[in-house]
Amino acid sequence: MSYLISNCPSFKCWVRREFTCNHQQYHGQFLHALAFAVNTIPDRSLTFQVVFTGCEIDDPESGIEENIHGGAMWARMPIEALVADIPLEEWPERMEDHLCQPWDCESRNHSVIVMDRVSSSPWIAKIDGEFYNSRYMFTVDYTENEIADSADQHKQSHVMYLTEGPWEGNIVALPNNRVRATSPALWRTGEGAPDFAPSQYLHSAEGHSSYTDPAITFDNLYQE
Repeated sequence: MSYLISNCPSFKCWVRREFTCNHQQYHGQFLHALAFAVNTIPDRSLTFQVVFTGCEIDDPESGIEENIHGGAMWARMPIEALVADIPLEEWPERMEDHLCQPWDCESRNHSVIVMDRVSSSPWIAKIDGEFYNSRYMFTVDYTENEIADSADQHKQSHVMYLTEGPWEGNIVALPNNRVRATSPALWRTGEGAPDFAPSQYLHSAEGHSSYTDPAITFDNLYQE
């Protein structure tokens, strides 16, 4: 279990340059980077440790001719600043915070996992009432916090990038109730709203009233 920061699957990305200058200038410009660690702070969006590569000088449209950024690092770069390093016809607009990550991080205590079984096929993301294909990257899960450990309030952050639509390329973090995983060989992808309701129950053998009855608690192979 990590606290505050942990390694994550590294990925190449573009950083909206205004995030490196307090949003005072460079809007519409991008710096190339490699993200390799993730931070979780309650009531904030996911943030990432990035190292800049200087590769933007290879793009004549970047307006940057000298490699002054390569090797420089930035801590806690917000997910809203990141665009996946994929072929794009044009840069996507920045997403509003509540669309990019609808639920803030729930705890400093977290784990990062790649859910292998659902990682290979496209995911479907619901954002602002519309559905978009996306590519899953990894998941951040939280614990040791009142909200994170509540049966009906807990949320995971599935980190992915959008592969279509007006925000194509933007990296987002969505909970289970905003995504569908697809795998035509293993299951049929549903349509419409699942008939689900959050569970308010916690399940525990030792919390059951029968735990006070030795005849039940010690009903094992050595008990006649």
